[in-house]
Amino acid sequence: MTGCSGLSGTGDKGYISGTGVPVEVSPTAREAAVQLSGVDLEGNEVDLADLRGKPVVVNVWASWCPPCRVEQPDLNAAHEELGDQVTFLGLNIRDASSDNALAYVRNFDVPYSSVYSADGAALLPFAGTLTPKSIPSTVVLDADGRIAASVNGRVPTTQTLVSLVEKVLDE
Repeated sequence: MTGCSGLSGTGDKGYISGTGVPVEVSPTAREAAVQLSGVDLEGNEVDLADLRGKPVVVNVWASWCPPCRVEQPDLNAAHEELGDQVTFLGLNIRDASSDNALAYVRNFDVPYSSVYSADGAALLPFAGTLTPKSIPSTVVLDADGRIAASVNGRVPTTQTLVSLVEKVLDE
């Protein structure tokens, strides 16, 4: 099916690497706010509704995913550059254990929390934007929790992500 989708395959690796091309959604075309709650890797409850009021960058990753490892320094740099204007949240999906995810967080100095979703159910609220095998992928939510932009695949550069968020901040 990847031949019909514009996504590039990775054989039997368990994920589909997207093109990394940003897709923006105009404010008038945005649908309802994304509803997601879960438990992060430290055991704390997380609810996207509690994060409304400023943009949220949601990054989908797995510790075993090579493109995730490549993009993490760009995500960390964007987090630092954007500061408290935006909230970052990871969605760790399909990792066999939270220990693997926590090791990744330590190794890559990930500065934000991540919801742990071993079965990938945390992706369901993003249906239509992300696929069940969208690893890595990133979604920018506006201050109202609506999808404003997405990148299926690795974020190409720090500046790409910063620019997407800045457009949402300027609305």
